[in-house]
Amino acid sequence: MPQLLEGKPVALEIERRLRDEIALIDDAPGPPATAAAVLVGDDESSYSYFRSILRTFKRVGIDVVPREISAGISDSHLRLILGELNHDPEIDGVIVFQPLPHHLDRSLPANVLSADKDIDGITYSNAGRLSLGVPHLVPSTPLGGIEILKHYGIPIEGKHAVVVGRSPIVGQPMALLLLGENASVTVCHSRTPDIGYFTRQADIVVLAAGRTDVLTADMISPGAVVLDFGVNFVDGKMTGDAHESVQEVAGAITPVPGGTGVVTQRVLASNTVKAARIHRELVREVDTIG
Repeated sequence: MPQLLEGKPVALEIERRLRDEIALIDDAPGPPATAAAVLVGDDESSYSYFRSILRTFKRVGIDVVPREISAGISDSHLRLILGELNHDPEIDGVIVFQPLPHHLDRSLPANVLSADKDIDGITYSNAGRLSLGVPHLVPSTPLGGIEILKHYGIPIEGKHAVVVGRSPIVGQPMALLLLGENASVTVCHSRTPDIGYFTRQADIVVLAAGRTDVLTADMISPGAVVLDFGVNFVDGKMTGDAHESVQEVAGAITPVPGGTGVVTQRVLASNTVKAARIHRELVREVDTIG
């Protein structure tokens, strides 16, 4: 059996760090660290994630302002709400849960949110900074993957990492984060003719395709590390992107469930604390100038 890279110990470590950082914010003048959680419509998976974020933030000491919005909202009305949150001095960070209802512009949050309040790293400004190697607020899911590798002492520098999936939410930013850790990175996707050709060369395989069984045992080298971000449901059971046979060959692998997901929530909380520090620094600068 491979080493299971369980997310809970990593999440608890992040929580311990956060409590110390939040205490510093709470001891300073002004309101506590506060995030706005915006849920549009009634998508079941989004609502479940929304509720889990509320619980996680409450546990670590971050205030949350929940905004549950009717699925029938227009682009212009949602733009107005996000603009108000951008300018609300009581709000440090904002997350808009995906997917949005089909009639809405999916790129609207990325266009409208302030980069300084974008705690899930989806804005074009934050994506651009990450691509240039000067990250600001980074997407929480891939950053959680880096946290897992570091927690378990898995070397990244000088290793060959293959990322399967190129979405702007996980695959692309994960590739950039790995580059930032001095790995050599290959990105595969649905148009790659022979993904196994690349994954068999990898020290680290990152799965972010959103398809079951995208990686099988014959597609990796013995001892490879597998980070599985996949969330799929087969006969009511949650599975990742890796076929169960991968565990017979891999040296270490994140379980699904119990791997990357629980870490993502804590990284989102960590991003909120970072956004709160940024917000307070800006306020101090304005007060000094005034």
